[in-house]
Amino acid sequence: MKFKKSKPQITITSFLSHYFDEAQLWTQTQDEIELLVQLVSIIRPKNAKLTARIDIYELLDFLKKHDFIRLQFSYYIKHLLHHKEFNKFLSDAGILQDVDFIFEVRKRLFAKFLPFQPNKESLEYVLNQVFYLNTDSIWVNKIPIDQIEELYDLLLFGTIYDSVEEDSPLSELLLSMSIITQRISGRAMETAVIKMVPEYDNLESPFAAFEKELHQIDENIRGVDRDHFISSADLYYKQLLILHKQCIDFVEKAFANTSKYGISLRVNQNLLRIRQQLHRLKVLMPLLVVDFEENKKNNGIQLALKLIKYNCYKNDVRGLISESTQLLSYEVTQHTAKTGEKYITESKSEYFKMFKAALGGGLIVGILCIIKVLLGKVETSDFGHAFLYSMNYSLGFIAIYLCGFTLATKQPAMTASALISALEKGMKKQGNPSEKHNAFAVLFARVFRSQFIAFVGNVIMAFPVSLLGIWLIDYALEYNIAASKWTKLLTDLSPILSPAIFHAAIAGVFLFLSGIISGSIANRDKHGHVYYRIQEHPLLKKSFGRVKTKKFADLYEKKWAGVISNFWFGVFMGSTASIGLFFGLNLDIRHITFASGNMALGLYGGDWMASLDLIIWSIVGIGVIGLVNFLVSFALSLGLAFRSRNIPLLEVRFIVSSIWKHFKNKPMSFFFPSESKVKTETATTYLASDLKK
Repeated sequence: MKFKKSKPQITITSFLSHYFDEAQLWTQTQDEIELLVQLVSIIRPKNAKLTARIDIYELLDFLKKHDFIRLQFSYYIKHLLHHKEFNKFLSDAGILQDVDFIFEVRKRLFAKFLPFQPNKESLEYVLNQVFYLNTDSIWVNKIPIDQIEELYDLLLFGTIYDSVEEDSPLSELLLSMSIITQRISGRAMETAVIKMVPEYDNLESPFAAFEKELHQIDENIRGVDRDHFISSADLYYKQLLILHKQCIDFVEKAFANTSKYGISLRVNQNLLRIRQQLHRLKVLMPLLVVDFEENKKNNGIQLALKLIKYNCYKNDVRGLISESTQLLSYEVTQHTAKTGEKYITESKSEYFKMFKAALGGGLIVGILCIIKVLLGKVETSDFGHAFLYSMNYSLGFIAIYLCGFTLATKQPAMTASALISALEKGMKKQGNPSEKHNAFAVLFARVFRSQFIAFVGNVIMAFPVSLLGIWLIDYALEYNIAASKWTKLLTDLSPILSPAIFHAAIAGVFLFLSGIISGSIANRDKHGHVYYRIQEHPLLKKSFGRVKTKKFADLYEKKWAGVISNFWFGVFMGSTASIGLFFGLNLDIRHITFASGNMALGLYGGDWMASLDLIIWSIVGIGVIGLVNFLVSFALSLGLAFRSRNIPLLEVRFIVSSIWKHFKNKPMSFFFPSESKVKTETATTYLASDLKK
């Protein structure tokens, strides 16, 4: 039996011996950078994240014992890096280059598959070729710093402060800082950015002052014959640090003002870019300072490590999306938190008021169920049915909203954010983690019973209204509108005879999206001062008078976001099945309130002849559909709220513990109002105080 000979493994010592001994084969290679690529590949671990430590002792020991090879290798590295410009790379890598979020994401995704390759005379080209994996920065930083310092000495590297000539490392560093500073100054002066911080209207721009101080330091460093650096005691450097802090305060103030003025995605990206550039300057400024001789070597090493890191993360898409969407998601969920407060009952009067509102919602949904069956008989295209169904749903949902009625499953998307607002308060308290969320548990019980009574009100009203409607049509016209499709109406409710659970999950996603739309519309109108524009519109004031125009502006502010949200929720619900037919997919929606109405139509349409098994599974299906509607929309909304407020997921276990403890003590409070006045006031205070911020 023959065994295949394995390829001999190349080691660091064998590699260096082969190319850098007396034969000097490294001088004969066509692509000089390829040798460094191979050497790094030998050192690179298979799994950078799981490797605790990267040891290069073998390389160091070999270089110490072989002077000729060490000198040849040193010359090779220096020749490879000589006069490689990197100022543009240092000022651009990993920093937003465009305020168009979609364009930036698309550009980074494209670069992941087909990376941008700069001029071969740039340091970025070397980094692209050598450290081309996203994980390279991880394992490089796991090399002990004392080993890196020893390698630095063995290869006879000079300091970055030896020269300020063109293309020297220090000159490139200073130039990159100057480029970043000029870009920040211009971006911070844009009207959309300044509008976010009216507090700075009559103050000198800290960005312009920072640019002047940095220019002075640049001149001082370049102007001396030697010692091209400054000390931490330098007055200009101290002033630079103060101004940098003022610039950061400017950006943080702009972000903090979003609750007052709203924010657009474009302004959000502008502010993020400024913040990223300020952070880059914060990293680079200490590299200009040398207080002790060893700082020279350490700063050079830190610059090299930063360049590798920025190269590895310059096309990071996940980080871009996370950072870009966090503030916007906070603003969206903050709006839904304020809207969701009205969906949380406290007293018995509020509880039964919710029940009455849910009955109203069930009444309208019952009518919508009948209208949809009638629209299904219209002879038109799939697009035509999608349009008719969408308008039916949309107008119905808008009517429910404007009449002050309640659709139970629309609540989770709103109340999840309200719960998180209370959770933030609890996290700031000291003490036992499971005890500090007591007020949250009380509020959750209120939310749960509000959902429960809304669920009950919707279901018990939708069923008789649909039944009454189909009976009246049959009585008046002698025509049973559900006779031909009663089997499908009932079968679609069964979790075992149809994909009802999957379709209910789709409806849950749409419920979540409707909450997002509501929050984003409110945020957009706030940022654009739409309410104020309507209130002060000269033509409207002339036509209707100041008082009526003011009332219209107030009505728009209170209702418009909800109207648009309900409109799109209706479009989502009405067009899903038609989109599924177009793509050949089994897509549809199942909503608990409509399920109740459809069951009534199905029973009447079948002349009450449906089998007992089918009826039982339909009843079970209604409950399952409601549960899935709730769980999906609530989980997505809760996840977004967690994300927007940077709350760790580990907090969930303490939340569950506090809720379970409260449930064991007072289980009925999850279904009926029963808390003491003190506890409910505490929970209300937690919520209200946070929402007023």
